[in-house]
Amino acid sequence: MIKTTDIKKVFDAYERELSLVEAKLERLFQSEAPLIPLIGRYLLESGGKRLRPLFLLSSARLAGYKGDEHIMLASIIELIHMASLLHDDVVDAANTRRGRPTAHSVWGNQIVILVGDYLYSNALRVVVSFRNQQIMESLSEATTSMTEGEILQLQKTADINITEDEYIKIISAKTGLLISAACRIGAMLSSEQLGAEEAALAMFGLKAGTAFQMADDILDYMAEESELGKKLGKDIEEGKITLPVIYLLKNVSADEKEEIKRIIEKPSEEGLRQILALFRQYSVLEESLKRAQALVDEAKEELSIFPDSPDKDAMLSLADYAIARDK
Repeated sequence: MIKTTDIKKVFDAYERELSLVEAKLERLFQSEAPLIPLIGRYLLESGGKRLRPLFLLSSARLAGYKGDEHIMLASIIELIHMASLLHDDVVDAANTRRGRPTAHSVWGNQIVILVGDYLYSNALRVVVSFRNQQIMESLSEATTSMTEGEILQLQKTADINITEDEYIKIISAKTGLLISAACRIGAMLSSEQLGAEEAALAMFGLKAGTAFQMADDILDYMAEESELGKKLGKDIEEGKITLPVIYLLKNVSADEKEEIKRIIEKPSEEGLRQILALFRQYSVLEESLKRAQALVDEAKEELSIFPDSPDKDAMLSLADYAIARDK
């Protein structure tokens, strides 16, 4: 399992590029509408590890890219991610993110939705300037899928009959495909020819990104609020049926299943404690982590076509980091 020091070394190795990404992000928030740069500054100051840009930067290096266009493209990836967070927090009525008030709780839903729209459109506007059809298609497909994933998740709100396959389809669309696009674009920059390396990086990103979301969903029941940046058990409150609950529903008795359904329909602190007790009884958090680990292992195997190198090691560490974060 990766150590905290290992992932720090990865970030340190890309420190210069990541600082350039941050500068590009500030420029992408520039607008004659004062609220856009104001909210942009708020988002930038809210933190975030810039994992999605890091996936693109490391993929470009691994694929042998020597130019500097990856900096702007990594910034665009993060801009799209930020736009999705603005919209998600409105949809979820979330009051905090990373320990700070969400943007919509400060400026209101209308403003924040419009700013999110601006970020999406500005990201795609800048992508067009690259005159690269493959990159444009990759990002367009990812952003479309992200919205589809959110809608699918809303349709499955409080639905205890959701299957594991349906759940993975949702999180792949919401998270996996943007990270997949980031990795794929890294390969596209180094060659105009579609090939095995691009396919491998795209699949690596999809599996690693999906594992990241899966781990986040598991951490919702394991981490303290100060560590995760959101309230413990928030997913239950929002009616989100994630992998631990899906596994729990497979193991419980009929009476327990009815009780879980009641808790999901009318969440409470007492109900959450009951859910957590059942998780321990049936060891579903451990089972869920094993599923996430298997996905990480599959992601790492996708990189077997690349020779060993520091850049490959960095990407392997990024995949491991999905489930090695502090619980």
